[in-house]
Amino acid sequence: MSRALLSLGSNLGDRLAYLRSALDAVRPAVVAVSSVYETKAWGVEDQPDFLNAVVLVDDPARDHWDWLRTGQAAEQAAERVRELRWGPRTLDVDIVTVDGVRSDDPQLLLPHPGTPERASVLIPWLEIEPDAVLPGHGPVADLLAARPASDRDSVRLTRFVL
Repeated sequence: MSRALLSLGSNLGDRLAYLRSALDAVRPAVVAVSSVYETKAWGVEDQPDFLNAVVLVDDPARDHWDWLRTGQAAEQAAERVRELRWGPRTLDVDIVTVDGVRSDDPQLLLPHPGTPERASVLIPWLEIEPDAVLPGHGPVADLLAARPASDRDSVRLTRFVL
């Protein structure tokens, strides 16, 4: 079994359509999809707000490298351009965790670095998996509780549905 949590984000163009295209790229492996949230940009702040969601997927035929290739293919199909680290993008697909696999390979760091500090991942993750644990970091609920209220409050639920 290869169960993974993918984080989806978009802040250019038809943001919702890009998130939907990423979701389509992982069907029929989808187990659960979070609501869609809107958040301020992280890293480079002078850019449009993001739409974010997470998707829990499961496919016994895929390992962590397959999930990476699937995410990269979805980004490529969305014509993502990588000019500026943490810059604006049509689609960002991050592999957050895969079956508790730990990787320090520069091409695929697992769990995804920064996850414990990103309410934009933690909030939607808890929505679909309330007992989630981030390998090496502990319960996701505890990680979110440790974030400042301003971080938690900056993740705004939208009316959009994937």
